[in-house]
Amino acid sequence: MKRNRRAGVEDRWTKTIRNPDGTTRTEQSASYGNGSRWRARYVDDQGREHAKGFGRKTDAQQWLNGQTAALVTGTHVAPRDAALTVSDWCALWLEGYAVNRPNTVRNARFHVALINTAFGDRPLTSIRPSEVKSWVARLQTDGTSASYAYALHSRLRQILADAVHDGVLGRNPCSRRTAPPMGKPKCYVASTEQIWALHDVMPEHLQAAILLGAFAGLRVSEACGLRVDDVDFSRGVVYPVQQYGGAPLKTAGSSAPIPIPRELALLLASSVQRHPSDWMVPRSDGERPCSPNTVEEAVRAARSKVPGLPEKFCFHDLRHYLASLLIASGADIKTVQARMRHATAATTLDVYGHLWPDADESTRAAVGAAIRERSKTAADDLRTIQ
Repeated sequence: MKRNRRAGVEDRWTKTIRNPDGTTRTEQSASYGNGSRWRARYVDDQGREHAKGFGRKTDAQQWLNGQTAALVTGTHVAPRDAALTVSDWCALWLEGYAVNRPNTVRNARFHVALINTAFGDRPLTSIRPSEVKSWVARLQTDGTSASYAYALHSRLRQILADAVHDGVLGRNPCSRRTAPPMGKPKCYVASTEQIWALHDVMPEHLQAAILLGAFAGLRVSEACGLRVDDVDFSRGVVYPVQQYGGAPLKTAGSSAPIPIPRELALLLASSVQRHPSDWMVPRSDGERPCSPNTVEEAVRAARSKVPGLPEKFCFHDLRHYLASLLIASGADIKTVQARMRHATAATTLDVYGHLWPDADESTRAAVGAAIRERSKTAADDLRTIQ
């Protein structure tokens, strides 16, 4: 049975007795002298009663006023939930987040570990916006990149937003005001010569991975999970179906067929002939697919042999090369989005917007043409008058 909403402060040490004549008198109760004298209690919107004892009536009334005001404004948190720490809530949050892809969950665990380092032992309700801003500032002072600091803030904001939704937090202290600049580090774009040099110094059975990354735009786990049957060599189409180990693809759009030219299809077919296997990127024995870690290790070992490649060059940078190649050939934003299999064009612009040709000259020419047209008309009018 749901209780009616009510609130009040009562004296535990006394009780009111009604006399036969209708008058009342106050006497000591059985609890007299034991524990706190004043008890404030109220019933929340879910019909649960909450109570707390105080030595002074003023303190009891003040606490009760705060709780009932929170009920009215919709920011109420049950006192028993107010003791929940950030680390406790993060552990519960991760349990629910485990339905996502393994890589996504692993990244979340890394973020949560850093969040717990800063706030783990704090009550969830004690975090203030000013403390979030200070934490972000310390991250950047300690050398954390702007993009990673932004990612950590976004994760904390997500976790606390779910706490608000669950009713264990009144308001989220994270907002746009506490967020750092997003930070958009420009990706490294290798030259065509560097791509082929990298291809040539890779172990022969892994050279197909470089082809699939640089000219088909596959991610490393997609390349390692690609079967020979997933490539239509005659029609020139690659069909991403899964990631390494049978894991699902990153997004729904990742399964879009990828058209490839005849030249690339021939190179891939030649690789299969030289290294027979059911997998496009097999291990040296050909029996199993090569793991993403093995491919990345091979790229790290090979990059030092290619002049000009930066120390942090990795397999994912091959996708940046493909995007730059398409942009340089005149491909529009939607075409690049489709080939990179991004969920939205906004993602493509965020990552590769700086690679599109500078529009200054085209806008300068457009404005100049309008002014010249006006000047030409004025000159013709002047000659007519003369």
